[in-house]
Amino acid sequence: MTQQYSTISPSLAVGTDEPDRNLALELVRVTEAAAIAGGHWVGFGDKNKADGAAVDAMRSFLHTVHFNGVVVIGEGEKDEAPMLFNGEQVGDGTGPECDVAVDPIDGTRLTALGINNALAVLAVAERGSMFDPSAVFYMEKLVTGPEAADMVDLRLPVKQNLHLIAKAKGVKVNQLNVMILDRDRHRPLVEEIREAGARTKFIMDGDVAGAIAAARTGTGVDALMGIGGTPEGIVAACAIKSLGGVIQGRLWPTSDDEKQKAIDAGHDLDRVLSTNDLVTSDNCYFAATGITDGDLLRGVRYTKDRVVTQSIVMRSKSGTVRFVDAEHLASKWETYARKA
Repeated sequence: MTQQYSTISPSLAVGTDEPDRNLALELVRVTEAAAIAGGHWVGFGDKNKADGAAVDAMRSFLHTVHFNGVVVIGEGEKDEAPMLFNGEQVGDGTGPECDVAVDPIDGTRLTALGINNALAVLAVAERGSMFDPSAVFYMEKLVTGPEAADMVDLRLPVKQNLHLIAKAKGVKVNQLNVMILDRDRHRPLVEEIREAGARTKFIMDGDVAGAIAAARTGTGVDALMGIGGTPEGIVAACAIKSLGGVIQGRLWPTSDDEKQKAIDAGHDLDRVLSTNDLVTSDNCYFAATGITDGDLLRGVRYTKDRVVTQSIVMRSKSGTVRFVDAEHLASKWETYARKA
């Protein structure tokens, strides 16, 4: 009788029609390409050219990935992008059917100005599992880590949520750091946070990195609050599926037209969406590569003959988080170099 030395837990097994673990490193290749292409434009003040370069690279590499993907969260109307739009088919057309959420540069302004925390990000999940916001580009968000995930509620007053987070973490409210986008619309929220006794940490853009920081331990960020992009919220939900923690969101239309589109699509604008509402699949992937240095990843570095990148890739089914440091021969990437 042959002795069986090991078995794979049924919870980690995947069927032949599901995205498997090999997809993780394929997705890192895609975000690396977008970061390298966009990284050539860091500090040159042109966010549209930076984004265009990253979009082109991400799209080219996505078509080499072994899956049958449909862009569910893309560049679309908000960025007036002709590629990686909602509904576009990506992948080589074989393998598992997947939903794809893209953000070739989360932080185009950060890239243009050479400011920290710009990322190239990508998320993939089983087909039909990603939330369709119906052209509502923004949502109110609350993100925190595993300790308080089952306690917070976006419908509660800010002060109450902060006290619940502090209690769950075993700290005082005045020890909490809340990350928030630096926007005029957040002035009342900032006042509420400070009146509750917590501290604020502003970011110019890039709330995918902010959401991950709020969900991970040891980052010095205890929560993310405020209104940010809906695409970024869904991408972040794929990461939080791997990290633990929670993201809650509520659609925030910016015009009567957006509001009507959402209502016509059957959305309840008062509904609080949970992590599992934003991504229903338990088999999803998140990948990101740093463009500029940040709290999560180092940015792209260019030397005479090498391009150096740092990435993170997560798989929710196993709860695995990997950091990938890579060196690329610069001469092989001249296609994506910024032309003088």
